[in-house]
Amino acid sequence: MIPIDTGTNELLCDLAEGVATVTLNKPDKRNALGDILTPALRSILLTLEADARCGAILLTGAGRAFCAGGDVSGMGSNRAKGSEGPKAPPTVDEAVAALIEKQETLTLRMAELDKPIVAALPGPAAGAGLSIALAADLRVMADDTFVTTAFRNIGLSGDYGSSWFLTRLVGPAVAKELLMTARRIPAAECLRLGIVNRIVPFDDLAAESRSLALELANGPRSALRYMKRNVNRAVRGDLRESLSAEAEGMVRSARTADHKEAVQAFMEKRMPQFER
Repeated sequence: MIPIDTGTNELLCDLAEGVATVTLNKPDKRNALGDILTPALRSILLTLEADARCGAILLTGAGRAFCAGGDVSGMGSNRAKGSEGPKAPPTVDEAVAALIEKQETLTLRMAELDKPIVAALPGPAAGAGLSIALAADLRVMADDTFVTTAFRNIGLSGDYGSSWFLTRLVGPAVAKELLMTARRIPAAECLRLGIVNRIVPFDDLAAESRSLALELANGPRSALRYMKRNVNRAVRGDLRESLSAEAEGMVRSARTADHKEAVQAFMEKRMPQFER
């Protein structure tokens, strides 16, 4: 296991067997996002995308929570850091531009990252924490926990892609209900709605999610990269665009060593050994 420096103890990262495990590490605050943790998460995504040793990312939370979303205790304050006086609030346009940048460098980056991301939920994911989980490609969830959109509980409309991801997973009517009521969605319902891919007992969560991440990390990486791009285009574009993108990905992946090895392994009735 190779530790990777994130610059803070609030975010842990290690690399083993092609899987980078990233752990939100503020269990006393249910791994709530903040001015230290969130920038570190943005940064580690770039680091892992550029690291050829990393074939897949496993994102989880310490303790019995995935991520509680934004730290509500820090909301509503205009006091500048290191200042005794109030800080002038940004204009609406300035605040919107700043939030767009934050969103694009976190959940959009996750969605477009050329490596598969598995989110393992040992406990609740709420608000922006749920948005982050939904930005992953696959989700494994402890069967005794829940998720919630949560935003309405603090009078906010939602961010970090919550409405986009939910609508594409569950449809507009259910997405509106989940956003507008902020009710708790238990694990079994999450599985039924397609919010998560698997639910397992908490004691099995770490092993099950790591096994899934290992399967992805040690698969045909070029082909998986094109698969992720193809599905992303399928939900954003029309059929003609999807067919064109699939054609390019198919031709390019057919020319890789991984494809040749997979065909040879099939003929020899053995498991393929993909390039790393």
